[in-house]
Amino acid sequence: MTIILKDETDTERLANALAKTNPAGSLWLSGDLGAGKTTFTRYLLRALGHTGAVKSPTYTLVEPYNISGKSVYHADLYRLNDPEELDFIGFFEYFDEPNSLVIIEWASRAETVLLKPDITINITRQADESRVVEIVGMDLDLS
Repeated sequence: MTIILKDETDTERLANALAKTNPAGSLWLSGDLGAGKTTFTRYLLRALGHTGAVKSPTYTLVEPYNISGKSVYHADLYRLNDPEELDFIGFFEYFDEPNSLVIIEWASRAETVLLKPDITINITRQADESRVVEIVGMDLDLS
């Protein structure tokens, strides 16, 4: 599924549509710096019911959230030096929780040790600041 996001309202609409499916498992977000991965994640967390601040986990690697009893982990692996570091911080335990969602930015930095994603969203920023979004692993109702 490929869609075009013209602005942040479209990004929020996409996040709301994904939240309605109650996603679980692994969601990989890919795209260049500034493509909108963290912005999309903020909207998704809010659509799932999170009301507090949403911090980028660039330096902490993982930010955990408990949203109405659902565990959601937002990971940013951009600064990951070695994929084996994930084992040291207990990263793989997040996948053992029933109905948990693990959102991973820059998963390519640990692709050799991660299980294949349930959903992949690739965001490409265009010259006019719109985004081309490719979604693999599910179809969404955007109406």
